[in-house]
Amino acid sequence: MNLETQKRMAADILGVGKSRVWLDPDRNTEISTAITRDDIRRLIQDGAIKAKPKKSVSRSRARKRQEQRKKGRQSGPGTRKGAKKGKKSEKREWIDKVRPLRRKLKEYREEGVIDSRLYRELYRKVKGGAFRSKAHLETHLKNKGILEEEE
Repeated sequence: MNLETQKRMAADILGVGKSRVWLDPDRNTEISTAITRDDIRRLIQDGAIKAKPKKSVSRSRARKRQEQRKKGRQSGPGTRKGAKKGKKSEKREWIDKVRPLRRKLKEYREEGVIDSRLYRELYRKVKGGAFRSKAHLETHLKNKGILEEEE
């Protein structure tokens, strides 16, 4: 019993591919007598012909991987592609280091912790790359006796 024609018509009516059309094996004789599109529509309403659900790739592994990446995992040397500075350019690293330092210096100047002469001196040192971080700058100022050490 060849049901290719019925399958093709059903696929067209349902708006799916032929591989997604399911024909009820118990009602093969009834389906084989259906020769018009109206017959096929009636069989679809009766439930003798149905469209199978779409198959798709599961995202569960991808979601799990994203969760791990949020925690900082999955970023070792085996994952990286491209140049050493590919993740973050040297310029961006410099910007991210210098801006907070300059902001901190401005803050100290406005609070009166340092005068404008010392501000300029430290500003130039920041530009020269003398300080690694804000903490390093604070340590320098504490060693100079400009900032009091908190206990």
